[in-house]
Amino acid sequence: MNISKEAKVGILAIISFTALYLGFNFLKGSSFFSSEKTYYVTFNDVQGLVPSSQVALSGLKVGIVKDVILQDNAQHSIQVVLSIRKDLILPQGTKAVLASDGLLGGKLIRLEMGKGAAIADGGKLKGILETGLTDVLKEKALPALSHVDSLLITLKTVVAGFQSTSAALNILLKNSNSTITTLGTSMNSTIAENRSNLNGITGNLKTLSGNLVETEKQFKPLLGKFNKMADSLNALKINQALASTQKSLDELQKVMAGIQAGQGSLGKILKDDSLYTNLNKTMVDLDKLLIDFRLAPKRYVNISVFGKKTPPPAVK
Repeated sequence: MNISKEAKVGILAIISFTALYLGFNFLKGSSFFSSEKTYYVTFNDVQGLVPSSQVALSGLKVGIVKDVILQDNAQHSIQVVLSIRKDLILPQGTKAVLASDGLLGGKLIRLEMGKGAAIADGGKLKGILETGLTDVLKEKALPALSHVDSLLITLKTVVAGFQSTSAALNILLKNSNSTITTLGTSMNSTIAENRSNLNGITGNLKTLSGNLVETEKQFKPLLGKFNKMADSLNALKINQALASTQKSLDELQKVMAGIQAGQGSLGKILKDDSLYTNLNKTMVDLDKLLIDFRLAPKRYVNISVFGKKTPPPAVK
């Protein structure tokens, strides 16, 4: 069968347009050979999220953002349609976190899996906004910029104040120079007038220093004599103390020798045992007396009620 050139060109054009459409959708992330599940998430602000943005789980791409739809309600919320691979089961409580995709500011959806029964195809996920590094930098940078503006205004005010102050300082320096010149002139004249007095005072100081040197020379022999006298007094006191101590030791030795020889009361007590014998005998007699008093008390104590005396018992 013969096909005309026009038909061939038409068929080639259709094939080209079809390939271009499929390639464009493939670059957007659409899959033509595997079935996917669709889920819905609602955000108040998508922060630049666009269709074909990736949906990731633990850093792995598991789907794409299929569409971003502005809702016709009072809050003007935005519904995001997610296309996720069919073999991935999303349990109840799964969250769709709108996060930053790197430092360039792109957005993606990151899944945080829940715990529960599986969500059916066409179900809804809970949307959460995550503060990225760029957002944190913006939050920190805006107050800093406001402080920088206020600092610049303050610096301008200070510079203006310094300009007026510099003029006053120039005037003050001019007045100081004239004052210093006047003081220098007056001091030079004063020094010239009192130069003779200063020379006399200097001469008197030299004479006084010479007298002090001579006085020091005279005091040195006196100090040597005082040192010798003090040494002699100290030696005399030490000799007297040693002589007194030696005398006391000699007397103590004499007393100890007399005690050893049995002289005096203490010597007799130490050397003679008669005192011990008499004391021992006295204790024995006293013991006998107490025993006799306990056995025959009437012998020592006689009590008469009617004047009659009881004769004492016979002594055994």
